[in-house]
Amino acid sequence: MNILKRLFKIGQSEAHDAANKMEDPIKMTEQGIRDLKGNLDESLKAYAEVKSMAIKAKKEYSENSKRAKQYEEKATQLVEKAENGEIESEEADRLASEALQKKKEATEQAEVSKKNMDELNAQIENMDKKIKKLRSDISHYENELKTLKARQKVGETTKKMNKQMANIDNSSTVSTLNRMKEKVDKEEAMAEAYGDIADENKSVDDEIDETLNSSGSGSQSDELADLKAKVKKNKGQ
Repeated sequence: MNILKRLFKIGQSEAHDAANKMEDPIKMTEQGIRDLKGNLDESLKAYAEVKSMAIKAKKEYSENSKRAKQYEEKATQLVEKAENGEIESEEADRLASEALQKKKEATEQAEVSKKNMDELNAQIENMDKKIKKLRSDISHYENELKTLKARQKVGETTKKMNKQMANIDNSSTVSTLNRMKEKVDKEEAMAEAYGDIADENKSVDDEIDETLNSSGSGSQSDELADLKAKVKKNKGQ
């Protein structure tokens, strides 16, 4: 049973971690930007394909229009040659009719190409707007992400600083300083006590030597004069 409980707690912890990661605004924004960039790449590919189809349709329209015009010119030339007696009228009419039929077919093909070209150009215009919107959204969200990261950094730093400040125990610090002060006072008192004991244990010789060493040259002369006077007095007695 204990093992099952531990496994259950571990599972709960992992689930909470996963939920926290899923709710991380920075990670969600980064994923959103990656998705938008993926959509942009796909849109650009589709845009390029439609654009190539529009270019092809425009070329076909131009070629068919040119062919229709050429067939009309040829039919006109045939009629003119027949009128000038250069060719027989029946033959000219037959060939001119064939040329006009070719003109009609080319014109119809040109119209189809023109219709396709117009539809494709409309799609291109619509796709261009969407691509610009996607790029604008990506730029906007990237700027938002920079701001979000900066805010998170400031928040983490402030949280860390506040946590450190909250952990500072002022009363404990003052108490430690007081104990140190008491210890130093005690050490100084002990040093003074040992000094007094050392003074009490001095011999007469030590006192004499200390007095001689601490006295100035003037005091030494006075003591010497007194000593000589005393010796002289004793001899006179």
